[in-house]
Amino acid sequence: MEKMLQLKSVSKTIRGKKIVKDLSFTVNKGEVFGFLGPNGAGKTTAIRMMVGLSSLSSGEILIDGHSIQTSYKKAISQVGGIIENPEMYNHLSAEKNLAHFARMIGKVNEERIDELLRLVGLESVKKKRVGTFSLGMKQRLGIAQALVHNPKILILDEPTNGLDPEGIRTVRDYLKRLAKEQGLAVLVSSHLMSEMKIMCDRFAIIQKGEMVSSEIITSDKNALSKKYRISLQEDQVNDALHLLKAYNKDIESEGEFLFVHLLVEEVPTVIRELANKLNIYEIKEDKETLEDKFLTLTKGKGTQL
Repeated sequence: MEKMLQLKSVSKTIRGKKIVKDLSFTVNKGEVFGFLGPNGAGKTTAIRMMVGLSSLSSGEILIDGHSIQTSYKKAISQVGGIIENPEMYNHLSAEKNLAHFARMIGKVNEERIDELLRLVGLESVKKKRVGTFSLGMKQRLGIAQALVHNPKILILDEPTNGLDPEGIRTVRDYLKRLAKEQGLAVLVSSHLMSEMKIMCDRFAIIQKGEMVSSEIITSDKNALSKKYRISLQEDQVNDALHLLKAYNKDIESEGEFLFVHLLVEEVPTVIRELANKLNIYEIKEDKETLEDKFLTLTKGKGTQL
């Protein structure tokens, strides 16, 4: 996959204290990547380094192959971002706000401005003053502003903060559409884990400035296999273990339950194989929520992101 953002052993030290410690991960073209961690974990500090608002103490950040340290202009030209809240001129209309921003970074392209306003669902109110907009409308306009210069990666710090449920869903849908239809790489942090689970393809969780796991957590929707819990007669557990060894799977047992990772297409075959010889009472997907993963990996310290 094409790598749009790479963090390589990135660290940040402030007044002798290491805020971010050897942080490494990659965000690919066409995916929405969730960046999670408790309050004070170092998320915003890391994001500020990604967009060039804070220097690195050590390590390297590459954007579309360009180093943010040695090729800043080339690297940052590929980035669109919202850090905290989007800044707008309330006395100007939506289209004039975008035109003003476009003028600061280059030539104003009216077709591009109209295209972005359609994309974020604000075309019908493009002539209205931004001061009359709801928070959700301003957030969508902020996303349009971040896309004016056709960046390859969008970096958003708490983009749904303060939005109502309808606004959250709208922003979520736009971000997923941008990634899927335009191949944009999107990195987003949020404290709403249920929304992150729906929105994101992969996640990284940090605590106290460092990754709490050596592996990036993949969203369930992209998992090649799923974990299933099989309920059967307890004195037949060993027989079931023997039968399932043929599938070369990692299997765990607990009382009358077996836990095994299977591809979806393997499930019917396994059910037939076991039910033909044993008393099977139930087989169901053993789901672990993103909240479960978060609390497990952070050892329960901090439930807010």
